[in-house]
Amino acid sequence: MDTTVKIRSKLPAAVTTIFTTMSAMARELNAINLSQGFPDFEVSPKLMSLVNSYMQKGYNQYAPMQGALPLRKVLTSSFGLNHGVSYDPETEITITSGATQAIYTAITTVVQRGDEVIVVEPAFDIYHPAIEMNGGISVPVKLKAPDYSIDWQEFESLITEKTSMVIINTPHNPTSAVFSKEDMEKLQELLRGTNITVVSDEVYEHIIFDGMQHQSVCRFDDLKRRSFLIGSFGKTFHVTGWKIGFCLAPEPLMAEFRKVHQNVVFAGNHPMQMAIAEYMEDPENYLNVPQFYQRKRDYFMELMAGSRFRAVPSHGTYFQLFDYSEISDMNDMEFTVWLTRQHGVATIPLSYFYTDKFDNKTIRICFAKGNETLEKAAERLCKI
Repeated sequence: MDTTVKIRSKLPAAVTTIFTTMSAMARELNAINLSQGFPDFEVSPKLMSLVNSYMQKGYNQYAPMQGALPLRKVLTSSFGLNHGVSYDPETEITITSGATQAIYTAITTVVQRGDEVIVVEPAFDIYHPAIEMNGGISVPVKLKAPDYSIDWQEFESLITEKTSMVIINTPHNPTSAVFSKEDMEKLQELLRGTNITVVSDEVYEHIIFDGMQHQSVCRFDDLKRRSFLIGSFGKTFHVTGWKIGFCLAPEPLMAEFRKVHQNVVFAGNHPMQMAIAEYMEDPENYLNVPQFYQRKRDYFMELMAGSRFRAVPSHGTYFQLFDYSEISDMNDMEFTVWLTRQHGVATIPLSYFYTDKFDNKTIRICFAKGNETLEKAAERLCKI
């Protein structure tokens, strides 16, 4: 007799993420891993030293549920400096256990069974499962290649009386596109007078290139009042494994967000929050990040200049898209497996980020790597 307890899956179609799969394949084959979005260079010694110092000072027990107050205060200063806006550190800022938790919490806070959520695609792979687990319905709208711009007329046509939320991401993973001021103004215009909330995934806020400005939702009054703004210290300071993020929102939204947050994780890592707070007191520790990653992008593009891959312009994040249609007619999943096995470079197929697995012969490469790693990878790719 089968005595196994049977449960009804909330995510029956879920599989292991492509990031886990490709990273495992890279390890198995000793391939260069340009798939998963994490840096392979050293963290600031000063930041690591600060973590140790706060451990020594005794910050080893629970942080406040809302997050360490010094970190919330430094975020208030940072957003005032960068965007000229104010968030109350007491009532409008919560420190989370990574941006993923913040996004899940924001979706859970709002989405009810039967609600529709408009999601800009290609989309980071946590959005749709979080919507589904809360009984919502994802309504995807595709960015338009080759520049991955948004068709606002199509977007408007998807808004219904059931729409409770919109999820945007700028700078955008995986396309590296950046929403313009005009884009944000159009979004504000379309949502004005509705009860629709926004989750604005801005984890790459400090990784933006060529003198462009990050157009955060907080710069637009009507968007700010309806938005959960999500950020990540891990992305900014090359410490993705620390899993420390944040959510900013007006007090009425944040009060509801915290009800969910305290029942999911309660609080995040205390000494690391304190260390980041002190580290951010010097704005140069984050204001120089765009230049650092632009040099990485430009160096990698120089290395790839002689390849048969066609680069799609990267305006932000630490990802670069490449069209491989002149090399192969394989679908992108097959191509990434072939590339890993035959040429020792692991990448990500763009189709993974679409609900309909749309394939336009494009792969995503992470260039947040040391120069030696980039040189070895480019050498292999240029031989194809």
